[in-house]
Parts: sequence; structure tokens; C-alpha cells
Amino acid sequence: MTTNAARTDGLDAIRCRDDILQAMYWLRGEDPGADPDLPKLERLLVTDVALIRSQLVTLVDDGLVEEHHDRYRLTETGTREGGRRFADEFADLTRSAHGDCPPNCPHCVGIARDACTHCLGGEPDGSSWAGA
Repeated sequence: MTTNAARTDGLDAIRCRDDILQAMYWLRGEDPGADPDLPKLERLLVTDVALIRSQLVTLVDDGLVEEHHDRYRLTETGTREGGRRFADEFADLTRSAHGDCPPNCPHCVGIARDACTHCLGGEPDGSSWAGA
């Protein structure tokens, strides 16, 4: 195996683990009592089945996922990590939109959306109108 192929394989494995954690975190929010099985994860992730299987083993070994009767459940640490990855992945979709603020918002008056540090969550204290 060449160095580039090994690097690609390693990156694919990391991406797959991240995707598994995110999918399981999302599924947990949709139906907290329904732990996914392998076929459900395969349908959601639409990637190489062997890669999903191998990365589930890694996640179990790392203590992020538990296997129970052919179903998988996030551990406490896995829930934290899945939530963090999910938040990172969807941050652009979950922050407040320019115009979500009320008309008297002192931060947004006359500022273009892409330049508004308030709407982008860039206030010095890390706040935004949505998070206030």
C-alpha cells in the first residue's frame, strides 16, 4: 500500500467514525429508545459496509459505542462526542439568521449578513441574539 493510499484509508476511517457518531446522536434525538442496528446505519451513511462494520468495532473498543443484541448505543462519552461533532457539522444551519433579530436590534442595523459579527456569533463575549 502506498503512503497516499494509507492516508486516504485513514481519513476515510476517521470520516466514517465521525459520521457514525453524528448519525447515532441524531437518531437518539429522534427516538431515544430505538438503538440502531447495522442495516439502519448502512442506510443512513450510504458508504462501504465493511468500513462501517470495522469502525463500529473501533468505536466499541474506544468506549464510545456499546453493542447490545446486534444494536448499537452511544455511551455517555459517545453521546458527548457525537453531539460535539453534530454541532460542528451543522453549525452553519443552526446559528441565527440575519433578520431573525427584532427590528430594534442594535447589532444588525445597516450591516450585510456576511459582515454581521452578531449574527455570525462573533460578539466579543461569544454571544449572539439567538443565544442571548
